[in-house]
Amino acid sequence: KEVTVLLDEINHPLRAQIEELRAIILRAAPSMEENIKWNGPNYQHLERDRVTLKVQPAKDFHLILHSGARIKSEPIDHQIVDPGRLFTWKSNDRGILQIKNAAGFDECKAQLGGIIGRWIEATEVF
Repeated sequence: KEVTVLLDEINHPLRAQIEELRAIILRAAPSMEENIKWNGPNYQHLERDRVTLKVQPAKDFHLILHSGARIKSEPIDHQIVDPGRLFTWKSNDRGILQIKNAAGFDECKAQLGGIIGRWIEATEVF
């Protein structure tokens, strides 16, 4: 509910796509819990942050795959395969996908569930 209230308040132009992504995330990893962190929707697996949406300022949004705020050591290799090269990998444990418009989301949404599911599996140890 708190995420829905936040999204209602910011009146994001890509709200429909954000809602669709929320559903994709929760289907990809049913164990995820949704909350708010860093002023955006955040998803925890086993009480550890793994996926965050940057939705402000309300013009576009970013899907961020991560291993929490701090990890003990960075993995040598990327944690997952990103076949469509959708994400910009800032490090081996942090990937960012920028969605600029509805068409951009439509182009990649079919791949997101699989990528997020693999991310959750791969980062369970961190």
